[in-house]
Amino acid sequence: MIGLFLGEKKLPLEILKSLKKKKIKYFIIDLSKNNKFKKDKNSYFINIGKFGKILEIIKSKKCKKVLFAGNIIKPKISKLKLDLKGIYYIPRIIKASKIGDAAILKELIKILSENKIKVIKLNTYNPELTLNKGCHTKLKPSMTDKLTIKKGIQILNKLNSLNHVQALVVNNQKIISFEKRKGTKDMLKSIRNNKLQNKLLLKMPKSKQDLRVDLPTIGLDTLKDCKKANIKGIVIKAGQNIFLDKREGLKFANENNIFVIAK
Repeated sequence: MIGLFLGEKKLPLEILKSLKKKKIKYFIIDLSKNNKFKKDKNSYFINIGKFGKILEIIKSKKCKKVLFAGNIIKPKISKLKLDLKGIYYIPRIIKASKIGDAAILKELIKILSENKIKVIKLNTYNPELTLNKGCHTKLKPSMTDKLTIKKGIQILNKLNSLNHVQALVVNNQKIISFEKRKGTKDMLKSIRNNKLQNKLLLKMPKSKQDLRVDLPTIGLDTLKDCKKANIKGIVIKAGQNIFLDKREGLKFANENNIFVIAK
């Protein structure tokens, strides 16, 4: 039995599909905004402030392992309805929220660990959603691109591992834009009018980032946004980035002369 803390977007659906295909028993703690998984009989729509209830559910299922997947929207602490366990743990959540979005998830992992519940990597049941090391497209990065990639990775690794930034755009070793709270899509939209020709998107985990949760994700929509922003190439981390719609995404990349490389 595996417990699933699921949020928004497509990744949770891919994980559910894989679990059902492999006939692995599961239940869902639905942390989406609008009860996204209400049609699933194994789903419990509950806010993070009801931590006592969440622990009760997990223990009633005799569950020892859980995973987090999908965008889990940062809760408005003032609007959370708390049970006794929630009141006990909420000061830690508030403190973490002041550090960064990833810090909240990291604190939740600590709390679960204290209750003898292990958090596993979100791609445990979907290894096919990652890429092996190497270039996966016809177009390959040039020598200039390789230097730019190296510079971009250095910058990413210097960033706070607990904040929301997982992506940036670089051109000839210079930073063009950082991902903000609204995400990669918004960042790419903001640079559509930038006429530089060697822009690269780097989206990958930072140094010391907890790889059990919140793995950077790209997909076909990302490739389409890259085309609109005149992005020459996308760089992700081998085995650590989620690539949704992989087949369609790589086909689109080849048709539009965008390289995709996993470092």
